[in-house]
Amino acid sequence: MYALAILRYRRPFDEVAPHVDAHRAYLKSLHAAGTLLASGPFDPRVGGALLLRIPDDDAIAALDRVRDNDPFTQLSMAQYELLPWNPVIGQDALDRL
Repeated sequence: MYALAILRYRRPFDEVAPHVDAHRAYLKSLHAAGTLLASGPFDPRVGGALLLRIPDDDAIAALDRVRDNDPFTQLSMAQYELLPWNPVIGQDALDRL
């Protein structure tokens, strides 16, 4: 299964910026584990989005772990909107990532 995570900053970006490196290090660990397929900030810089691959049988718990282990969540810098997603068009291409 796939999921989209929409992150919205809870503080002005100048307060978020010092924590970006820790957030990105966390995202790199998710990418190395095969959970994160793509990520990036919005323009303007009000948050960002993640495209995730999660286990079918544990989707909600897996998404909760992604959110709860992010330094942005732990430091109250951002809030997550977690959306399990069943792509109809393009799933074959996603499966190859």
